[in-house]
Amino acid sequence: MSETQTQRDFISLRIAILTVSDSRSLGTDKSGAYLENAAVNAGHSVGQRLLLPDDRMAIADKLREWSEDPSVDVVITTGGTGLT
Repeated sequence: MSETQTQRDFISLRIAILTVSDSRSLGTDKSGAYLENAAVNAGHSVGQRLLLPDDRMAIADKLREWSEDPSVDVVITTGGTGLT
């Protein structure tokens, strides 16, 4: 039987964080701040962090833009009760 690899080389990710909220600002966005701090403390970089109101088209446009951006490896979303 082959031995299972239990350790992998660390790869730092470039992360974009999107908070969706009609009632928060970047200054009061605790979940976005927590995610940014956790990512940085884990050795990743947060290149972009944004807060958008609950506007379906604006959210979709930003997610599409980030998904096509070669400087973004991961997009994390947070806020409210989810995308409506």
